[in-house]
Amino acid sequence: MTELSDREAELVSAHEQERPARQLGGPLRLGVWIVGGLLSVYSLVVVFRPVEALEHRMTFLAVALPLVFLCYRSGWSAFLPRLLRRGAAAGPPPGTPAEGEPEGTQRSERPSVADWLLAAASLAVLVYPLLDIDGFRDRGSGAALTDLDIVAGLALTVLLLEAVRRTVGWSLTIICLVFLIYAYYGAYLPIDWTIGHRGFDLGQIVSQLYTGTEGFFGVPMQVAASYIILFTIYGAVLDYSGASKFFIDLSFAAFRKSRAAPGRTVTMAGFLLGTVSGSGVATTVSLGSVAWPVLRRAGYPKEPAGGILAAGGIGAILSPPTLGAAAFIIAEYLRVSYLEVLLYATIPTLLYYLGIFLAIEIDSRRFSTHAVQVDAPKAGRLLLRFGYHFSSLVLIIVLMALDRSAFQSVVIATAIAFALSFLDPQHRMGPRRVGQALAKGTLEVLPVTAVCAAAGIIVGVITQTGLGLNLSAIIVDFAAGNLVLTTLMSGIAVMLLGLAVPVTASFIIAAVIIGPALTTLGVTQAEAYMFVFYYAVLSEVSPPTALSAVAAAAITGGNTYKTMMMTWRYTLPAFLVPFAFVLTPNGQALLGQGPIGTVLLMTAVSAVAVAALALATGGMSGWPERVLAAIAAVLLLFLEPVPIVAGLAVLAVAVAVHLVRSRRRDPA
Repeated sequence: MTELSDREAELVSAHEQERPARQLGGPLRLGVWIVGGLLSVYSLVVVFRPVEALEHRMTFLAVALPLVFLCYRSGWSAFLPRLLRRGAAAGPPPGTPAEGEPEGTQRSERPSVADWLLAAASLAVLVYPLLDIDGFRDRGSGAALTDLDIVAGLALTVLLLEAVRRTVGWSLTIICLVFLIYAYYGAYLPIDWTIGHRGFDLGQIVSQLYTGTEGFFGVPMQVAASYIILFTIYGAVLDYSGASKFFIDLSFAAFRKSRAAPGRTVTMAGFLLGTVSGSGVATTVSLGSVAWPVLRRAGYPKEPAGGILAAGGIGAILSPPTLGAAAFIIAEYLRVSYLEVLLYATIPTLLYYLGIFLAIEIDSRRFSTHAVQVDAPKAGRLLLRFGYHFSSLVLIIVLMALDRSAFQSVVIATAIAFALSFLDPQHRMGPRRVGQALAKGTLEVLPVTAVCAAAGIIVGVITQTGLGLNLSAIIVDFAAGNLVLTTLMSGIAVMLLGLAVPVTASFIIAAVIIGPALTTLGVTQAEAYMFVFYYAVLSEVSPPTALSAVAAAAITGGNTYKTMMMTWRYTLPAFLVPFAFVLTPNGQALLGQGPIGTVLLMTAVSAVAVAALALATGGMSGWPERVLAAIAAVLLLFLEPVPIVAGLAVLAVAVAVHLVRSRRRDPA
């Protein structure tokens, strides 16, 4: 295992969307963990003893938001003049070891007085409506808010903006501010502008955002307070029960002899580890410290190795059974079971990993990599001893197939994972480990909670002003009603949005603006939301930011831009397949919709298209055959009889040209 250097750690930290939390210590750390654990317990109990929606979401945020201010640094020191930061009085960065302490030591940090005041204010403005929730709701629906209601609502708005700035940075904060300004000053826009509206005063804006389930406490907040918290608790229990170690060990034991084995091993480990972490960047960083030495010994150059790490990491939030946070929002928006969303994602996931494995196989020959002997038990022995870690994952799917809700399924699976931990004396979950897992479940959901609550500002303003429908009409009009052009513009828009804000926020914004533009032209809601989902996730591997690729490059020491391009190459099928299920009549088969024969046939055709993409991006040496293979891939992804036949014919020509040119270069 290799450790990150100071420079690598700094680079990763600078590009991660979730800012590092404070290193709390002493009684405060214990208190935060106790409160976090209690919030997890509350979330588990609510599954079986439901609480009214608005009350539940307010209660959850009333605990989570103060924790954000205690656990996350304000970061305002970053805006001080550089001269002050360089001066002797500036002091070392937070958490830096004191003189004489070991290098790896993390010093505890105390929240400032301002942090405590913000935490107290958060608690006050969220407990205040809970004291008379029925009266508060009635005042909001009747537009008869008191001055205290308005002040509390404005205070919560400011607090959420600050919480988002601390956890994910300025981009989403600024976007939320722009939407608030638009809601207030919309009447000043020219009347003939499509986005103009009559304008709303502070009372109306606060009523929309604070008193119901259209703003702060809307669908995104519901997802954070139900789905996501339960899955982070489940991931924490898996982690503390030894599942993470088992998944990595199994991946390294499964592929031993082939020269492509190291790359396939890392990809498989990323998929399994992502089940626990639920984050592309986190998976990339966690896996990289273990996997990079293996890839280096196998002969992989730095940039391709970084591409494999990043592609494997981001695949974790594209893949069942957990997917990313946005997938839970899809289930809520479509009002379907989470199991159905998993079904939508199954075939695209298979095609995604097929593309990665084919690219790895091609690169193993191009870079002359070789098998690496890894000190790990045999796969069969590992499965016999620790294979029970898979049971809870399978159980989630089985219970949902038996019509259990996703909430109950994951809670039962968590209980099973806890019980099975006693089969491993090293990872047995006694009271201390249970408390740590419950606390970790809450602490890991804090940034997502802040994002979901703040995203409610955007959703609330869009709903109140009608902006979503207006912008959708603009997109459709600009594309002249052409579905291909509208889809292309939508993909670019979602990717650009994803460069600035986290995946969950970019999906929420795009779903309410771009989703209607696609459905207006005949695309089903499921296809539109899944298209937006994939492009929101893929923003993490899209230049020029490509957060997962940046993290991978920091670990391998490779060129950041070249690592981004290698990652883009490995993930290319995930960029093209969503166009197939939006643009073609048979595309719904890739979401598991339609007759089983059609689903299987379209999956097979898409697999051939993915193979053609792999040949076009690395499997062929000359540009003529590469161009032909790329054309074949595009034709095949139309998923219609005539383009399929044409695509197969073009692919056959590409292979023939490649064989002829290869023989000319090497007569022997």
